Amino acid sequence: METLHILCTLRFSDDLLDQLRAVSPRVAVTQQTCHNADEVSHALSDHPRTEVLYTFHTPLDMLERAPRLRWLQLHSAGADHILEHPIMHSDMAITTASGIHATPIAEYVFASILAHRWRVPLWTHCQREARWPSDRWNLYARPELRDSTLGIVGYGSIGREVGRLGKAFGMQVLALRRSTGREEQGYAVENTGDPEGTLPERFYPPESLHEMLAESDYVVIALPLTPDTTHFIGEAELRAMKPNAYLVNIARGAIVDEGALVRALKEGWIAGTGLDVFEEEPLPADSPLWAQENALISPHVAGFTPRYDERAAGLFAANLTRYLAGEPLLNLVDKNRGY
Repeated sequence: METLHILCTLRFSDDLLDQLRAVSPRVAVTQQTCHNADEVSHALSDHPRTEVLYTFHTPLDMLERAPRLRWLQLHSAGADHILEHPIMHSDMAITTASGIHATPIAEYVFASILAHRWRVPLWTHCQREARWPSDRWNLYARPELRDSTLGIVGYGSIGREVGRLGKAFGMQVLALRRSTGREEQGYAVENTGDPEGTLPERFYPPESLHEMLAESDYVVIALPLTPDTTHFIGEAELRAMKPNAYLVNIARGAIVDEGALVRALKEGWIAGTGLDVFEEEPLPADSPLWAQENALISPHVAGFTPRYDERAAGLFAANLTRYLAGEPLLNLVDKNRGY
């Protein structure tokens, strides 16, 4: 029985490592925590028999350091940081951690939406001033989420969990996705999302994006970043939205043209935005986004959760079982599409 050598460059707990080892007696898991690509390169040199690598950082010489490497499991939901990497032109299987972030990111989306709907920043401003606003009815009597329309751009695991929560709030859900199938294809945490794709009232193909935007009171960006989705939301798309619409981006900053977004906020093309991701991170101090009162900004934290490693290890264990059985891996990156 040939041993399957696995190198993990994260910092999983002993319990999580034991969970991986319990998949099969063939599995030999070594953990060597690395903080950058150079450290991963050295780790692979220390473990040249590695066949499966779990990591975030991907050194350019990884195939030279570990010639037996056959499968790369990423610690991130996206693969945009390796689109120019030589492994994208190799036969190596690459899988992502897509699906493990659905719960915290969907919760973040609704934290942002509710903060906009209830003008929470104004609450805290008035609290700091010990001020009870005399016009509070006009300030806070804003439309309910119930019966409003939620447009989700990208209906993967995150988009589906956003849709499920939207339905719980009584919202009409619209969704845009490239593929025609309704069922979820990737990894999903149990009891989350919309596995059968039955929640949206309507699905839209990418060429009908403007039609969906024009109908939506809230728009959530949940696309992977690829050359095709860079500035997918630009001036034309922002102008297609309702003047009272609110845009949330929890995907990647470059999917939205920030210059056009700033103009949209200043000139009232849309009512506001909630941003967790930016074209340049950290967001520069001189970015005009900081000064927009109708923008809610957070430092790329929507996916953070104390259960991140637990869910990541659960996905990895499921994929290890598939790998050993010769079955298709979950979240396999299509190298032509880039996700």
